[in-house]
Amino acid sequence: MTIQAKETKETAPYAILNIARQQVLERGEGLNEQQLIKILELPEEAISEALQLAHEVRLKHCGEDVEVEGIISIKTGGKAAKETAATGATEFCIVAAVRGPDIKLMNQIKFAIDRINEEVDINIACSLGMLTQRQVDQLAGWGVHRYNHNLETARSYFPEVVTTHSYEQRLETCAMVKAAGMELCCGALIGMGESLAQRAELAAQLAALEPHEVPLNFLNPRPGTPLENHGIMDGKDALRAIAAFRLAMPRTVLRYAGGRELTLGDLGTREGLLGGINAVIVGNYLTTLGRPANADLNLLVELNMPIKEFQKSL
Repeated sequence: MTIQAKETKETAPYAILNIARQQVLERGEGLNEQQLIKILELPEEAISEALQLAHEVRLKHCGEDVEVEGIISIKTGGKAAKETAATGATEFCIVAAVRGPDIKLMNQIKFAIDRINEEVDINIACSLGMLTQRQVDQLAGWGVHRYNHNLETARSYFPEVVTTHSYEQRLETCAMVKAAGMELCCGALIGMGESLAQRAELAAQLAALEPHEVPLNFLNPRPGTPLENHGIMDGKDALRAIAAFRLAMPRTVLRYAGGRELTLGDLGTREGLLGGINAVIVGNYLTTLGRPANADLNLLVELNMPIKEFQKSL
């Protein structure tokens, strides 16, 4: 290596990767907000090195297993849970697109949970919007082991995309879920027009919340929505974000979620799995098509990544 090349590796932008190797990989301490901005600003030629470091962090602090999950609407019932389990999924998430559940919906949830338990031995998660303390206690009592409630975006950008409730209200549900003993799944939707600094802010705010899992969604502009004319996020920026979120949260389950099919494609999906991702939603999402489940499962086999065996919580 020439002196010039050596100096390049020891100075910006590579300096942040050297810092991350010591701070995150060796000591297990996530990068802070200002450090994350530097990861998100890495030049294209440094992305592979950042992903490799993120992969090493994942292996050291999370292990080699990859968790697989199916996600469907409550309306599909126990049959869909059985089909989901047949794909190799270890978790089944019941989702209702509501601001928060009413009594009727909570009764439907209880009925669905009972049916799923009759059909298949699989972990049950829920995503039902904002909860009251009573509803949190009910779900925990019914055996729901994980609750999904996304922050979506950074506190500073939240009012730009959500006007029906506050960021603090979302945090309240997250706090109650954790206090009840359920695992908290708290995700992000990136590529909505937020700045790189706000993307780093979001990763740091999620890290402070210490969720068990963070689903990473990439905007898929849908017709009829306020962001329908917004462009799809650049794949390289998505890979930078994957590395940054892993380096912010070395021990968190980081899950591929919606939008990756458009944003990353097949090659990018592979790069992300080798760059810090350690969980995948297989099949379709609630309102959009995903990659075929077999495509993801075959890729995990090809990459020699074992699917996590997750025993049912009693």
